[in-house]
Amino acid sequence: MAEKVLIGMSGGVDSTVATMLLKEQGYEVEGVYMKLHAKPGYHEIHLARARKAAEFAGVKLHVLDLQERFERNVVTPFVETYKAGKTPNPCALCNRTMKFGELARFAEEIGADRLATGHYLKTDGRYLYQAEDDTKDQSYFLFYIDRNIVPKLLFPLGEHKKSDIKAYAAAIPGLESFASQAESSEICFVETTYVDVLKEHIDIDRPGEVLDREGNVVGEHKGYMHYTIGKRKGFTVRGAHEPHYVLQIRPETNQIVVGKKKDLEVWDVTIGDINLFDERTEFDTTVKLRYRTKAVPCRVKIEGDRARIRLEEPVLGVASGQAAVFYDADRLVGGGWIR
Repeated sequence: MAEKVLIGMSGGVDSTVATMLLKEQGYEVEGVYMKLHAKPGYHEIHLARARKAAEFAGVKLHVLDLQERFERNVVTPFVETYKAGKTPNPCALCNRTMKFGELARFAEEIGADRLATGHYLKTDGRYLYQAEDDTKDQSYFLFYIDRNIVPKLLFPLGEHKKSDIKAYAAAIPGLESFASQAESSEICFVETTYVDVLKEHIDIDRPGEVLDREGNVVGEHKGYMHYTIGKRKGFTVRGAHEPHYVLQIRPETNQIVVGKKKDLEVWDVTIGDINLFDERTEFDTTVKLRYRTKAVPCRVKIEGDRARIRLEEPVLGVASGQAAVFYDADRLVGGGWIR
């Protein structure tokens, strides 16, 4: 008897082709479309596409309205993290609580043996690995999921290049339109910039002081939530003859501290809320401190609910609230949230 798989279907080319591949591999497949954010008109378009894909693949499509939970578990922490002067990573939080949290519970509810998505990464049933297509790899955003569900996960796209997935869809009559769809935005509930989302919830336009590293007032800014660590525009520095970058954000006083590029270098990082896929407490590995950066060799020492990371080379612009994600070669070790 074929294993039953629940796959998340967004109406995009990736989840559509992933569904087709699962069917080809002999699984009994059912799809689910998640209503997460509340962008006007978004779900009318994307749900229609998901229904078209499900009909084409011959799979049943469930629809889950998770907007209230998404607001509570993803959007609210996103806003609160910026209020605290930090830089959030909502996708990693969403993957734990929604896509591999709520969906895993729904998979159990309908009696599915496995859970699949159109993410680009690989698994051997115990660990997660970077995708074959390193330009699309999404393993970084899955560092925080519950490791107990890894044996149930399937990622049909992990061995494929994005170009192959588009070519697959383009070659099938009825799926050509999926191959030419525009790519979805990195943060699904952000239409233009994160600033617009914040403005829906709080007043962020409160001008404040720009300080140098010695605490001297050297300029003005338009409100501390407009800035992230490493940003070099949108504030004034009187008398400056070279670029200045945001080094620190002080929400309690609505101030930002700026300095030169060299001042952004960090050698030591502390993380909390650690999530690892094995039991190590002290080890050498590599770490990514932002999504689109290279992995840097480091030494990790876990002490209670925190870990200290000693980098072997400096990294620029490390921001509290972002994720530190560990890799042994292409294997995802886990990670934590930068403090």
